[in-house]
Amino acid sequence: MARDPGRRRFLQLLGGSSAAALLAAGLGSCGRSGGDSGERVLNFWTLDLAPKFNGYLQGLIAAWEHQNPGLRVRWTDVPWSSVERKLLAAVFARTAPDLVNLNPPFAANLASKGGLRDLSTVLPAGAAEAYLPAIWEAGREPVGGQGAGQQFAIPWYLTARITMANRRLLERAGFEAPPRHWHEVPAYAEAVRRRTGRYALFVTVVPDDSAELLETLVQMGVQLLGDDHRAAFNSEAGRRAFAFWSDLYRRGLLPREVVSQGYRRAIELYQSGDLAQVATGPDFLRNLQTNAPGIAAVTAPFAPLTGAGGEANVAVMNLVVPQQSALAAEAARFALHLTNGPNQLAFAEQARVLPSNRQALQQLEASLGAASGAGTPQEQLVQRARLLSAQTLRRARVLVPASPGVKRLQAIVYTQLQRAMLGQVDSDVALAAAADEWNRYARARWG
Repeated sequence: MARDPGRRRFLQLLGGSSAAALLAAGLGSCGRSGGDSGERVLNFWTLDLAPKFNGYLQGLIAAWEHQNPGLRVRWTDVPWSSVERKLLAAVFARTAPDLVNLNPPFAANLASKGGLRDLSTVLPAGAAEAYLPAIWEAGREPVGGQGAGQQFAIPWYLTARITMANRRLLERAGFEAPPRHWHEVPAYAEAVRRRTGRYALFVTVVPDDSAELLETLVQMGVQLLGDDHRAAFNSEAGRRAFAFWSDLYRRGLLPREVVSQGYRRAIELYQSGDLAQVATGPDFLRNLQTNAPGIAAVTAPFAPLTGAGGEANVAVMNLVVPQQSALAAEAARFALHLTNGPNQLAFAEQARVLPSNRQALQQLEASLGAASGAGTPQEQLVQRARLLSAQTLRRARVLVPASPGVKRLQAIVYTQLQRAMLGQVDSDVALAAAADEWNRYARARWG
């Protein structure tokens, strides 16, 4: 998505001061709730769920409409690559939907411009208690926005990476399992490289690709930003983290192409047997069994790499209510319907994702545990991986806050880290340069 020119242009619009003023003006309440017939229509947008989940969503919509006579839900599914452009166009046309499925970075950008409703004003008391606390908290606007501290999102479905490892390479390197914590990685990476000729892991430093490396900095104790949006990462923890990655690369313990190729290359290397482990989701096993059955036969799931605190990362898909909606309370009720325990459990089982609802997660874990001994060995392995991914949520949170400008932050940090890894500058110098560059951006954007 980050390479899509429409997405880049959209984020540039959101980042510019003049465009921000226009956006704020366009986001004022001027939505429509129905036609001349007096029927109230709640417009609901999702991302890339049709046609696979048509039956599921149409059933939920029909049930909600039955419970809420006089209200009709008009569902529109939007391609992931065009949702930001389409939503911006709808805002300016004053036809914004009432409820939208968005990822946290884009939702946070809208919230920072005053473009999303504060859901705490329309949610019933105690609504947050149904959800995983760390996941609910990720939908709160960071300090520094127009409505700092407001709840701008209701969490929907989640994904959590785990480690898939080649047991044959592990054995040759002298390990029964991959490391659990980052401080164990250098010795492990050296052993894998020396004893197998392969690489232990691949974490890309391509600026517009995966945020995994930025997440590792947080796991290593780095605070990325302060409450004033200024850089907080030029710290002792930041210096250790920059030195960690620079040293691994300079010692030849990371594939050379981590500075030029993205996460897709990690998958290619793992499938070819040239990588000992990869951070991915459970469904990777299904693809692996098709694309590289020999590697799949020696692959096993393990807990993800974490920092000393044991926190893993989780990716969240949210539901938000644009400020323009004239049916904010109804949209919030519909969002709670979509994300209640039974409905989230059904979606998690169909889509093979994870629920943000506590009750649904408990039931999913029980279901996966019961199924882990059934089916073919390949199916059993997939079920074990899904169970491990679900269990990861106990110690998971959104490691990189969905702050406005987070993609710019990633680009700045990665570009400077590349310079250190390639030996162009000392890692401390690269870190200081990243902090200076971000602070210049922050002053221009927030003053």
